[in-house]
Amino acid sequence: MHLMSVENISKSYSDKILFENVTFGVETGDKVGIIGVNGTGKSTLLKVIAGVEPPDSGQVTTGRSVVLRMLAQDPTFGPEETALEHVLGGDSPQLRVVREHSAVLEELERRPDDSGLQERLIAVNARMDELNAWSLESEAKTALTKLGIVDVFGKVATFSGGQRKRVAMAAALLQPSDVLILDEPTNHIDNDSVAWLEGMLQKRKGALLMITHDRYFLDRVSNRVIELDRGSAYFYEANYSRFLELKLEREEREAASEAKRQNLLRNELAWIRRGAQARSTKQKARIDRYEALKTQGPKGASGKMDVSVASTRLGKKILEIENLRKSLGGRELIRDLSYIAVPEDRVGIVGRNGSGKSTLLKLIAGKLQPDAGRVELGPTVKLGWFSQEHEEMDESLRVMEYIREGAEQVKTADGTTISAGQMLERFLFAPAVQWSVISKLSGGEKRRLQLLRVLLNAPNVLLLDEPTNDLDIATLTVLEDYLDEFPGVVIVVSHDRYFLDRTVDRILAFEGDGVVAEHTGNYSDYQTYAERQEAEKQAAGAPAKASGASTAGPAAAAAVQERKERPQLKMSYKDQKDFEQIDGWIAEAEEALAAVASRMEEAASDPGRLQQLMEEQTALEAKLDALLERWTELNELAEQIAANKSARG
Repeated sequence: MHLMSVENISKSYSDKILFENVTFGVETGDKVGIIGVNGTGKSTLLKVIAGVEPPDSGQVTTGRSVVLRMLAQDPTFGPEETALEHVLGGDSPQLRVVREHSAVLEELERRPDDSGLQERLIAVNARMDELNAWSLESEAKTALTKLGIVDVFGKVATFSGGQRKRVAMAAALLQPSDVLILDEPTNHIDNDSVAWLEGMLQKRKGALLMITHDRYFLDRVSNRVIELDRGSAYFYEANYSRFLELKLEREEREAASEAKRQNLLRNELAWIRRGAQARSTKQKARIDRYEALKTQGPKGASGKMDVSVASTRLGKKILEIENLRKSLGGRELIRDLSYIAVPEDRVGIVGRNGSGKSTLLKLIAGKLQPDAGRVELGPTVKLGWFSQEHEEMDESLRVMEYIREGAEQVKTADGTTISAGQMLERFLFAPAVQWSVISKLSGGEKRRLQLLRVLLNAPNVLLLDEPTNDLDIATLTVLEDYLDEFPGVVIVVSHDRYFLDRTVDRILAFEGDGVVAEHTGNYSDYQTYAERQEAEKQAAGAPAKASGASTAGPAAAAAVQERKERPQLKMSYKDQKDFEQIDGWIAEAEEALAAVASRMEEAASDPGRLQQLMEEQTALEAKLDALLERWTELNELAEQIAANKSARG
């Protein structure tokens, strides 16, 4: 069913074109992810579609009965409104009768002998039956709880900004709509909540338009992608991983087309330099063609952030935490945590909101003092603190003033020195923007500026508190590459599963009641471990404790029982040899792919050679896919063998 038409909409601010002549339709079941570099107008596009802002030109048309709902960045609440009241505050008949039912029950608690109230309750119960509304209140409570709002009867006015946004999200999900618009829905929620939200949106029947930097989330939820790039919109019938393939193909076609245009331009230029006189019609036509070719150049390449910033040498002693304890507000957050950092450590900190993750970073940075135990930094440690909020940023300053407070000159990773303005350009702040007041920047631009200020001081230990909030995917990719080469220690709090998988090799998991457990591996490794622990405890009839584990039902318990009853497994000689060598084979295939990609860049002006290389690339990708599939098969077999040994005692 067709729900909405977006026709030739354009939007500019001052002399900057955000997007122009954007046209597309939205059908029932469409789940559209909108991506692009910060500042390209993603949030503005959603606001125009939702009618919050008018377009400069074009129009948005929705069906007569279509209900559109947008999750606001700064939702408003009544001064006495509770979280549950807000979620149930929609205008549908079901929500109205649920609110009336709750109000009558509340009155009856105060006046249990009031016969008029009892009759009214009977009538309301009948309407609840008629509208099939009994499950709505429990669904509202479930949504709030899953999004980390435990006190569903708490007044929203007393909540933090992140909690308020989660209440508004629960309302947007529960209240009926045909088109739901979400701007960065995964910000400010923990990993478990992200997984729950992912499942909710996958099952949603109406249309969805969303901006998110969470690549796993985007890959699993979206079936269409709109990319905003240099004022234009590109459309892909794909999820995120398929979008990457299609975008690469598009850019290769554009590169080949540009190479052909450059060759034609060189030929025309050579002809003109031979002294052609513009007298004949033929000569005039060739000169006109030369002028046309000059103006046909591609749009300026989209900027790419350069995080080439120096770091300070780090000694042997880095960070030692011994028997650390910390309580806040009467709750024990950390109990007897010990940890010693080693060179090039990459540590991810995970757990539910409010469990103490950011508190641990503040203890390491010396912004909080422990109740017991010690936190000791080595003498050569130079901390870089990338906080979750903009609390340390004076937004009345201009961009250049803020950076010059940190450094007038910046040393890059290769030892050269550049000016603050040049470094701002490398971080995609054009000269015109460098003298803008910080308060006028977008949320993503503020985060990018904050990151630059942190890196200017050449830290060798980075503390990153939710670094993925508000940063676009392109910037995150560059940051991930920078962390690959960063010679110091990185400790990161994040709910972004992709970012954690990409950057860390150790997990500190806040599992509740002050327990902080250490696990080797990235986030997916930890999640697999947690799910296995959950299944084994379910099978043994014990309550689950591991944080991050998804609820495992009878099927998981049956799987554990089956594993215990399974005959002893062993690897064949071929399996064992493959298991020992497959990591090397995968590395070789990846290196070969990288080499082909490099040769493709060099052959951009040779269409024939480019076609050969693309065929070679396809064959290598198929080989790598087969190796990865074999790697998965062998590792699953190894895990099954280990589980069998463990089960047999």
